[in-house]
Amino acid sequence: MVLITAMFFSCTNDVKEVRDFLADKNLPIGEAYKINHKHTDSGRVDIKMRAPVMLDFSNRENHPYNEFPKGIKITSIEKNGDSVTVEGDYAKSYRKTEVSEIKNNVVVKNYAQKNKLVTEQIYWDQKTHYFFTEKKFAFYTATDTIYGTGFESTEDLKTWWVKNQSGVINIKE
Repeated sequence: MVLITAMFFSCTNDVKEVRDFLADKNLPIGEAYKINHKHTDSGRVDIKMRAPVMLDFSNRENHPYNEFPKGIKITSIEKNGDSVTVEGDYAKSYRKTEVSEIKNNVVVKNYAQKNKLVTEQIYWDQKTHYFFTEKKFAFYTATDTIYGTGFESTEDLKTWWVKNQSGVINIKE
């Protein structure tokens, strides 16, 4: 009986040891499948997030992050009902900096403004509510289509800056 009791106590692992082991092997500390997350503010849904897979790498000491290797779709809903959708085939979200990288077939849509951004990679600063990319893009408004390389915008696509552009742009005096 003493031998069996000693064997059980010698097989326990400290939580820190397990986290360090997973970090050393570059393994996630957690995995989630078929995510359908809804964030509410005062009883009103203001953000919806869907993803087939999420890998939790919060065990990284310097740069903890979540990875979405099979894509992500995030919809933010304003109080007046306007919504903006961000989606891509891959995403990584860093917890400390609150900056996310979304890449491969990235589409950002503001349905009320009828603005749509299509690119291969975008960074989203969630603290400042700001998008930016240095990749090629296509930006569609209700009246214009703009192509270029390098784009910055507020996260609702209402205010935007284009670096190297081409296309026809209508300007009101």
